[in-house]
Amino acid sequence: MTANEAQIREILKATIDPTTGRDYVAGKSVKVVKVGDGQVAVEIVLGYPARSVLGRVRAQIEAALRPALGATPLAVDVSFKVAAHAVQGAVKLIPGVRNIVAVASGKGGVGKSTVAVNLALALAAEGASVGLLDADIYGPSQPVMLGLQGQRPHSPDGKSMEPMEAHGIQAMSIGFLIDPEQPMVWRGPMVTQALEQLLRDTRWRDLDFLIVDMPPGTGDIQLTLAQKVPVTGAVIVTTPQDIALLDARKGLKMFEKVNIPILGIVENMAVHVCSNCGHAEHVFGSGGGARMAADYEVDVLGSLPLDLRIREQADSGRPTVASDPDSRAAEIYREIGRRVAMKIAEKAQDFSAAFPKIVIQNT
Repeated sequence: MTANEAQIREILKATIDPTTGRDYVAGKSVKVVKVGDGQVAVEIVLGYPARSVLGRVRAQIEAALRPALGATPLAVDVSFKVAAHAVQGAVKLIPGVRNIVAVASGKGGVGKSTVAVNLALALAAEGASVGLLDADIYGPSQPVMLGLQGQRPHSPDGKSMEPMEAHGIQAMSIGFLIDPEQPMVWRGPMVTQALEQLLRDTRWRDLDFLIVDMPPGTGDIQLTLAQKVPVTGAVIVTTPQDIALLDARKGLKMFEKVNIPILGIVENMAVHVCSNCGHAEHVFGSGGGARMAADYEVDVLGSLPLDLRIREQADSGRPTVASDPDSRAAEIYREIGRRVAMKIAEKAQDFSAAFPKIVIQNT
């Protein structure tokens, strides 16, 4: 028994991608269905990095199609490809960078930088090419978290810089260029110019995602950065605490004002589990992230525990996803990474690079 192409596509319409919740046809993941020469070939290309789930997806497709094919040989190829997606307004894309994700918070102290570095590492673990830009000019922390403190980037021409590398990701920070104890006593325009130089003068190499660890707050600097940096989407980090949520709402509204989509909310320090007795306690309250998500009709991408090890691992220069990949916290970070990438994959693609440039010359 052999099904024809139309029947196979109908089966794939009824098969749901567990990451996106959509069927593979609606998600535009079905690239090839070929019936002939006594066999069936199906090619699935996911729009998000999915190294850890490729085998599961292949098995799912094979199980769905096998009853209709009987003994007919079946070849299922599953891969992924990350495309460039549309950004706000007329802001130009950065060469070598397909998608920029801003990780932001309304206030400091909610673990935004820890979430940003682990999100970058999680996307890399799923097979994406990832960079991390530390946009906190006043208080750069990524050199420490990546174990690169004291190192300097190489400049091949005296104008541009090669990104630093750690744990499989590319990185750039003002912290690589200044003395760690030197205070940045700069006004807003200087900070904005410094960030733009870090972003545009770094020779990023073919990135699927550039994670931008934004400064905390919602002032003029943040608004200017949001208007000048081509951002595909933003992730808001908060704790369940009411005060943190008030500021997180301001951060979310800031991105809405500049037409940057909110990819979702990460609730950090959601629950503390005692390492001695196992007692779980919501130190900063509970359910705040879910209430905020419901109010603004966005998703909670994940909730992370208040865990001593996460802090220790980041301080030691080996963040959780890199140092303890089998831990529950690392698993949550990878789930957040897949959801962020899936949200981006659902957005409209950017085809500006595909259009020819028109050059007018005097002849």
